[in-house]
Amino acid sequence: MKAKHQRLILALVALVGVGGAGVLAASALRDEAAYFRTPVEVAAGKTEVGEAMRLGGMVAKGSIARKADGLTIRFVATDGKASVPVEYKGIVPDLFGEESGMVADGRMRADGTFVADRILAKHDERYMPPQMGDMPKDMKAAPKA
Repeated sequence: MKAKHQRLILALVALVGVGGAGVLAASALRDEAAYFRTPVEVAAGKTEVGEAMRLGGMVAKGSIARKADGLTIRFVATDGKASVPVEYKGIVPDLFGEESGMVADGRMRADGTFVADRILAKHDERYMPPQMGDMPKDMKAAPKA
């Protein structure tokens, strides 16, 4: 076989390999892709039952209710304009609480409840870890030399 044909075959094999890797990556990402929605978008009907999505907002004051099993929690996610009831079974993050930000991964149920598979608690830029104690909030870390 001539060197010209060997290079052509090698180039074709490389293209097929790159294309196959791209198809595998795209199929893996498709299963993990989830749109970010706010309670206003959910209330406006921009979601479908069973659609994988992320719901972001604040936990409404006085809305957290724990069931007797100790793991199931119900609360209301709000953005100030609309509210969505959320149900989650599992352990919530330490920063999760009333009037705090949260992002939940899950799906909408036919009754209008968002069933979360995972909950992430958000904190603002003024967050101070408990280990820091009463360190002044305006104190910044010294620049490294």
